[in-house]
Amino acid sequence: MVKRLFLSLSVSLFGICFSLWISHHIPLQFGSSRGLNGVLPWLCGGSGEGEIKMPGSMLPPVKKDRVITQLPKCFSPNAALHTKDGFHPQVKAVCQVQKPGTVSFNIAKVIVVGDVSVGKTCLISRFRKGAFEKNYKATIGVDFEMERFEVLGVPFSLQLWDTAGQERFKCIASTYYRGAQAIIVVFDLSSVSSLVHARQWLEDAMKENDPSSVLLFLVGTKKDLSSPDQLARTEHEAIRLSEEIKAEYWAVSAKSGDGVRDFFFRVASLTFEANILSELEKNGSRQFGDIIRLTDNTDDNLKPSRRKSNCC
Repeated sequence: MVKRLFLSLSVSLFGICFSLWISHHIPLQFGSSRGLNGVLPWLCGGSGEGEIKMPGSMLPPVKKDRVITQLPKCFSPNAALHTKDGFHPQVKAVCQVQKPGTVSFNIAKVIVVGDVSVGKTCLISRFRKGAFEKNYKATIGVDFEMERFEVLGVPFSLQLWDTAGQERFKCIASTYYRGAQAIIVVFDLSSVSSLVHARQWLEDAMKENDPSSVLLFLVGTKKDLSSPDQLARTEHEAIRLSEEIKAEYWAVSAKSGDGVRDFFFRVASLTFEANILSELEKNGSRQFGDIIRLTDNTDDNLKPSRRKSNCC
């Protein structure tokens, strides 16, 4: 048991140190942004700016069950980022005129936060593997997953940063909050206290990000463990909090899979749409075909953080 814990700690510390080294020593570019995403153009021999042309064989095709052609519906119209039926017309136009023969990437960083044991890791694992992980292992520091999609014919990836909920790892995990395009705050539908704590998790994550450029999602897990009456009461409070913090609310079950796929498709679609619209706003004079490129819209990552860390 001790050896196993030591090995897990060693692997996690190595991953953290490597990630930090990467982010400080390699010019990881998405347009003018820094972050782990830029490893892609660096490894492929590109400059990290603009479009990357490479043989299609270098990347496997996106799985058929990760292709998004229509904007997924929200979970509750009363607590949604928007209730439109389809993608923004300008986003559709951009995707229709992407240049042939070019492999385009658009990458968004998504951080997942919440109390320990609310089901953050199981939520991500259920979507990625299509199965429920029965053997629970607490996340040490932070775990990182990349999930590839195709949205309106354009390759798109979510960087999923699964952060630890334990207090002793909070300082380590918070170093990864910066530069997020989306924040997923997870709580347990069968635990009122985890919903109460959701506000603090969001406040901590927002200290490292620009509130005007981050999409917020409040996700209740373990839906299968809640009785109908308990679920109704908790959802009422969750929707009220979602409206207050301007987040989109979802209720899911990693065990049964209920709502998990729809939720992540919604996250991918809305972050994709937000990224494209942001690029159009910043580069209004560009041709539509030049907008689809490697970018994560985190220009602030180039600026050193002036906020002192609370870590010891």
